[in-house]
Amino acid sequence: MSEADTPPEKTTVNIRMTETFLADVDGTWKELGYNSRSEFIRDVLRDAVKHPDFDRADLKAMLASEVDIQEGRTSSSDEVKDEYDLGDGATDDE
Repeated sequence: MSEADTPPEKTTVNIRMTETFLADVDGTWKELGYNSRSEFIRDVLRDAVKHPDFDRADLKAMLASEVDIQEGRTSSSDEVKDEYDLGDGATDDE
Protein backbone atom coordinates (compact mmCIF):
# COMPACT_ATOMS: atom_id res chain seq x y z
CA MET A 1 0.00 0.00 0.00
CA SER A 2 1.43 3.40 -0.96
CA GLU A 3 1.49 6.45 1.30
CA ALA A 4 -1.36 7.97 -0.74
CA ASP A 5 -3.51 4.91 0.09
CA THR A 6 -2.74 5.03 3.81
CA PRO A 7 -5.44 6.76 5.84
CA PRO A 8 -4.20 9.60 8.04
CA GLU A 9 -3.37 8.70 11.60
CA LYS A 10 -6.09 9.64 14.10
CA THR A 11 -5.53 11.27 17.46
CA THR A 12 -7.81 10.91 20.46
CA VAL A 13 -9.22 14.17 21.83
CA ASN A 14 -11.02 14.37 25.16
CA ILE A 15 -13.79 16.88 25.81
CA ARG A 16 -15.88 17.60 28.89
CA MET A 17 -19.64 18.13 28.80
CA THR A 18 -22.59 17.67 31.09
CA GLU A 19 -24.33 14.30 31.25
CA THR A 20 -27.51 15.97 29.97
CA PHE A 21 -25.75 17.36 26.90
CA LEU A 22 -24.03 14.03 26.26
CA ALA A 23 -27.44 12.33 26.35
CA ASP A 24 -28.66 14.83 23.74
CA VAL A 25 -25.60 14.16 21.57
CA ASP A 26 -26.09 10.40 21.86
CA GLY A 27 -29.76 10.65 20.98
CA THR A 28 -28.96 12.83 17.98
CA TRP A 29 -26.26 10.65 16.41
CA LYS A 30 -28.41 7.56 16.80
CA GLU A 31 -31.48 9.29 15.37
CA LEU A 32 -29.49 10.53 12.38
CA GLY A 33 -28.15 7.05 11.66
CA TYR A 34 -24.48 7.54 12.46
CA ASN A 35 -22.50 4.43 13.38
CA SER A 36 -20.88 6.05 16.41
CA ARG A 37 -20.65 9.14 18.56
CA SER A 38 -17.15 9.79 17.19
CA GLU A 39 -18.31 9.67 13.57
CA PHE A 40 -21.08 12.18 14.36
CA ILE A 41 -18.77 14.56 16.22
CA ARG A 42 -16.17 14.41 13.41
CA ASP A 43 -18.87 15.35 10.87
CA VAL A 44 -20.14 18.22 13.01
CA LEU A 45 -16.62 19.57 13.51
CA ARG A 46 -15.76 19.10 9.83
CA ASP A 47 -18.85 21.15 8.87
CA ALA A 48 -17.90 23.88 11.36
CA VAL A 49 -14.39 24.10 9.92
CA LYS A 50 -15.44 23.95 6.24
CA HIS A 51 -18.36 26.37 6.63
CA PRO A 52 -17.40 28.84 9.39
CA ASP A 53 -19.84 31.50 8.13
CA PHE A 54 -22.80 29.14 8.45
CA ASP A 55 -24.13 29.73 11.93
CA ARG A 56 -27.03 28.78 14.18
CA ALA A 57 -29.15 31.71 12.93
CA ASP A 58 -28.78 30.41 9.35
CA LEU A 59 -29.81 26.94 10.46
CA LYS A 60 -32.85 28.26 12.33
CA ALA A 61 -33.93 30.29 9.29
CA MET A 62 -33.57 27.25 7.03
CA LEU A 63 -35.54 25.06 9.42
CA ALA A 64 -38.29 27.66 9.77
CA SER A 65 -38.52 27.92 5.98
CA GLU A 66 -38.74 24.14 5.67
CA VAL A 67 -41.60 24.06 8.20
CA ASP A 68 -43.40 26.80 6.25
CA ILE A 69 -43.03 24.80 3.04
CA GLN A 70 -44.24 21.57 4.64
CA GLU A 71 -47.25 23.32 6.15
CA GLY A 72 -48.16 25.07 2.90
CA ARG A 73 -47.30 28.58 4.09
CA THR A 74 -45.71 29.72 0.86
CA SER A 75 -46.34 32.59 -1.56
CA SER A 76 -45.84 32.92 -5.28
CA SER A 77 -43.51 35.61 -6.59
CA ASP A 78 -46.56 37.55 -7.86
CA GLU A 79 -48.12 37.47 -4.36
CA VAL A 80 -44.91 38.80 -2.84
CA LYS A 81 -44.67 41.57 -5.46
CA ASP A 82 -48.26 42.59 -4.74
CA GLU A 83 -47.76 42.49 -0.97
CA TYR A 84 -44.69 44.74 -1.14
CA ASP A 85 -46.05 46.87 -4.01
CA LEU A 86 -43.20 45.90 -6.30
CA GLY A 87 -45.39 45.78 -9.39
CA ASP A 88 -43.71 45.15 -12.71
CA GLY A 89 -40.48 46.95 -11.97
CA ALA A 90 -41.80 50.47 -12.68
CA THR A 91 -40.78 53.17 -10.22
CA ASP A 92 -43.03 55.78 -8.60
CA ASP A 93 -41.41 58.48 -10.77
CA GLU A 94 -42.83 57.09 -13.99
